[in-house]
Amino acid sequence: MDPYIVILASFGAVVLLTAWLPMVLKELPLSLPIFCVGLGALVFAIPDLPGVMPHPREHLAIVEHLSELVVIISLMGAGLKIDRPFAWRTWSLAWRLLGVSMILTILGLTLLGQTLLGLGLATAVLLAASLAPTDPVLASDVQVGPPGGGEEDEVRFTLTSEAGLNDGLAFPFILLAVALAHETSASSVAEWFVYAVVWKIAAGVVIGYLIGRSLGWLTFHLPNRAKLSRTGAGFVALGITCLAYGVAEMAKGYGFLAVFVAALALRATERDHDYHQKLHDFAEEFERLLMMALLVLLGGAMTGAGLFQALTWEAVAYGCLALFLVRPLAGWIGLLGTGRPAGEKMAISFFGIRGIGSIYYLAYGLQEGKFDNPDLLWSTAGFIILVSIVLHGVTVTPVMRRLDRRRKHRDLRAKRAHSAANGSSPVSKSA
Repeated sequence: MDPYIVILASFGAVVLLTAWLPMVLKELPLSLPIFCVGLGALVFAIPDLPGVMPHPREHLAIVEHLSELVVIISLMGAGLKIDRPFAWRTWSLAWRLLGVSMILTILGLTLLGQTLLGLGLATAVLLAASLAPTDPVLASDVQVGPPGGGEEDEVRFTLTSEAGLNDGLAFPFILLAVALAHETSASSVAEWFVYAVVWKIAAGVVIGYLIGRSLGWLTFHLPNRAKLSRTGAGFVALGITCLAYGVAEMAKGYGFLAVFVAALALRATERDHDYHQKLHDFAEEFERLLMMALLVLLGGAMTGAGLFQALTWEAVAYGCLALFLVRPLAGWIGLLGTGRPAGEKMAISFFGIRGIGSIYYLAYGLQEGKFDNPDLLWSTAGFIILVSIVLHGVTVTPVMRRLDRRRKHRDLRAKRAHSAANGSSPVSKSA
């Protein structure tokens, strides 16, 4: 049997499932990522399947670029669907997750990597930084709705903005791990801070903003006959994504950060225009297709490439502590003093989903430096991603529904209290 024909038929099946499965799974405690990983694991477990599923370590560059593509498309979609204007005060919960919770998560996981897994400092930092950020791809189920959809409560907004911005803080630690894997000195650490923290973050933000504002003006503010929004072409989102990412990377900035900022800046130029919906819909559909293909391959790597061969009981304990203790505790600490209800703080802290972004960071880091026991890193990361996909995929729907009901009841009580204070009832006011 020709492997090309098998791949072609499989791709057709994935495309159809991408379109149909979300509707089928909508009311079930089963997410699309769970199905994709399970499908890949089942298919590649079939004996004598044409072709061999390789281990990720054998094709690091391919793994890096495939995961990179789906992440940047996801970041564009996330930026386009945020309705809230960018401001320090209204984004305060996101800053707390980035500036406090993520750093605590990296510190905690680094310590666990050294003590529980016996990793050297550089390798422990690489694994911790790869697992620290909330994944913008797999976190889509807990993100805000489409542009202008009105689904932007504090939990969804915080997780969406965190997933969009956290690469700007996680990537410096990946580069720190690479620096530690080479020669370490006071000058090299200072050089890392200036380059990886100051320059690359600033370059990513500035370039993303300039590209987003410039393309926004071209799209929405040219004379009517030349307005690019008149094309109605959703695939323009792909062009904006690749342009922002490519220019930022050429300037040695963080491309992930540039893409998200470009999407925010583009949206800000004409916030309520219907064209944002078309751009978002294309980005979402393309992201879903790429995500399904990559997760099928991830499932295949689990059964057909021995991804878990290096998994130990210590690595399982590391994964469980990362998901059930380190991230939730770090998230809760970061949200102390915000005044948000306990249920919302628990949800934000718990739904720090790990996924495609972690695969990218690990593949990138392993190409840039020599690290201890890369097979153990892949097995540990793969285990955490699998548990995260299943755990969060099963719990996200009932948890978010419960939070929505609580929020509606809270809003209703607030309206009644306000009406009572003004000496009128909500019914008479609306009448």
